[in-house]
Amino acid sequence: MSFYGRRRTLSELEQRMLRIRETGTGQLLAVRGRRQVGKSRLLTRFVEQSGLPYLYFSAVKNATAAQQLRTFTAELHTSTTPLTDAGSLFSAPPADWRDALGRIAVACRDTPSVVVIDEFPWAAAADPALEGQLQNAWDRHLENTPVLFVLIGSDVTMMERLTEHDRPLYGRARSVTVAPFDPAECAEAIEDGGDGGHALAAFDTALVTGGYPRLVLDRARARSTRAFVHEQLSDENSDLAVMGQRSLDAEFPDAQQARRVLSAIGGTEVGLSTFTQVTGRIPEEGVSAHTAVTRAIKVLADKRVVSVDVPVGASANSKLRRYRICDPYLRFWFRFIEEQQAHIARGRADIARTSFDRGWPSWRGRAVEPLVQEAVYRLSPGLPGLEDGGPVGSWWNRDNSREYDVVVPAASGKRVLLLGSVKWRETKPFGERELSRLAEARSAVPGASAASLLAVCPAGAEEGVRPDLMLTPADLLAAWRT
Repeated sequence: MSFYGRRRTLSELEQRMLRIRETGTGQLLAVRGRRQVGKSRLLTRFVEQSGLPYLYFSAVKNATAAQQLRTFTAELHTSTTPLTDAGSLFSAPPADWRDALGRIAVACRDTPSVVVIDEFPWAAAADPALEGQLQNAWDRHLENTPVLFVLIGSDVTMMERLTEHDRPLYGRARSVTVAPFDPAECAEAIEDGGDGGHALAAFDTALVTGGYPRLVLDRARARSTRAFVHEQLSDENSDLAVMGQRSLDAEFPDAQQARRVLSAIGGTEVGLSTFTQVTGRIPEEGVSAHTAVTRAIKVLADKRVVSVDVPVGASANSKLRRYRICDPYLRFWFRFIEEQQAHIARGRADIARTSFDRGWPSWRGRAVEPLVQEAVYRLSPGLPGLEDGGPVGSWWNRDNSREYDVVVPAASGKRVLLLGSVKWRETKPFGERELSRLAEARSAVPGASAASLLAVCPAGAEEGVRPDLMLTPADLLAAWRT
């Protein structure tokens, strides 16, 4: 299978391995990322390219500690470059994890090596003493050997807690996050990325696939994003159709209320919801609905599944909060697939495709805004007048009569440097009337009286329309290529 992107992460791993070679001391990494994001493939690529002796062990869900250790021992012999003396050291199975880690320390004592425990949370669930035993082995032996010891987990919350101050590995393990492909990596995978049309295809790919490598590679085999979606909607077992359900089943096996709230947020036409809209879409009524949604949103926000957005300059507890699903793929899945599953299963994919064609333009125009905001934030140090820019967001008033897609505050928060409008259209350029409406924001948004004006449009601007800054998809894509 082709391998794309991940240059920064691979470079970071190579630099860590170089320091291990130079110092002779080990490093312990806790690698986290959502399911299907490519963590295992990335580390497999790294260990096989490194040419170093390695062990790659994948824990088994619901297996006992004894079963995990038997699998661990069997994996020793599957490496293309096994650990030094692995055959003799593990001629007899280890009695427990303490014994296994001690033997690993002996195998790595003189030769730079890599040890990977994939799905570490499953191994730790089978033996609650594992974290403590690893800490003990690290302090006594492994830290003084030239080993890169990597723990991988898809339970993002558990992997974050792994390095907190009250846990055994606090101060020992360094955290690494593997994110989905960014738009530039999507562009590389679909073999596009030069002109504006190709850049637009990269953003569309990111919106539909969420940057998950398997979906991106499926998209790369289609002639366009629309053709890819139509093809995937024809099969109830396609990756695009099933990955969302599988992700939810793994992350929320018993949290039905959280899933209902996700459906209420993601099922709206443009994928944004207010608290009132969410409560109106779940079965409960009145106070019980309010309580259920409040609790579910807290869980979802803590897991970073849902983003709680407020207007730039507003306090975090503002009543103007809006909710959106952070993962673009899940946002797409709830909008265009969840409610169409029955149609697809009974052979009426045409209904699902028609729903997608009808809803895609408006949903796409709103769904791309977080990516545009991130791109502007990344580009701001190199843009005139934005060198002192802070986190980028949007702004809206209480009755939603005024709304502005891109707002760049100064880092001090006392004034607004840039106001922007996103018109994600391929054929109709940004017009004079739209620029005039954007200029009105200077009097509506606090601290924005001297703000510059930004237009973002794939079709460019009409002749004679001159915002202070004009960005196309190709310009935005550069944010991830620097």
